[in-house]
Amino acid sequence: MTWLPLLVLAVVTFGAIPAYRYGHPVVSDCHAVADGQVCKVWFAAAEFYWLAAAVLAYVVIAGGYLRVARARGVDARVLPYVLTGVALSVVLVAADAAGAGAWIVPDPQALLHPSAFVQFLFRLLGPTSAIGLALLVLAWLERHVALLLFTIAYLAVVLVPINFGWGVHWGGQSQFVPMLLISGGVLLLGSAGFALAQRLRRPR
Repeated sequence: MTWLPLLVLAVVTFGAIPAYRYGHPVVSDCHAVADGQVCKVWFAAAEFYWLAAAVLAYVVIAGGYLRVARARGVDARVLPYVLTGVALSVVLVAADAAGAGAWIVPDPQALLHPSAFVQFLFRLLGPTSAIGLALLVLAWLERHVALLLFTIAYLAVVLVPINFGWGVHWGGQSQFVPMLLISGGVLLLGSAGFALAQRLRRPR
């Protein structure tokens, strides 16, 4: 059933694109700096979308795992994975709403030219990273080496990030589109790969 969480989370990731694209950012806490000003920008619609979609996604995943487990008469240790995924989603959305950027970068000037480490921390606090961290828990629960290797590759794409230079200068509310498409695409390809592997392993 490894394909199921990857498929559901891919759909959730793709669904975030219109939430960012058409949602109105909330701007507050502006600070004057030498090169202009730095403000806190909160994409409220996107954050609420991630929270609601993540909770629904993990409920769907849990239901799918439990249904198959009962049909096969085996135990499904999916609850820790689901609780981890929901908890990470709640914590990251709450941190963003409370101004996680201010906790990471106490000097607003640093936001104009963030270091590689600061950029890494911001990406680590993102919803797509939460998906990867929860998948690490699932790989551990299932003792699934292939899923572990896939998750490490996925996190590399999210945290580096690997975007092939696409949409780097888009800016505004479209700046999130390339990475969401790429992250969701990686999850979708992973889902297809695991589904194919499961199909090939079935006795004929």
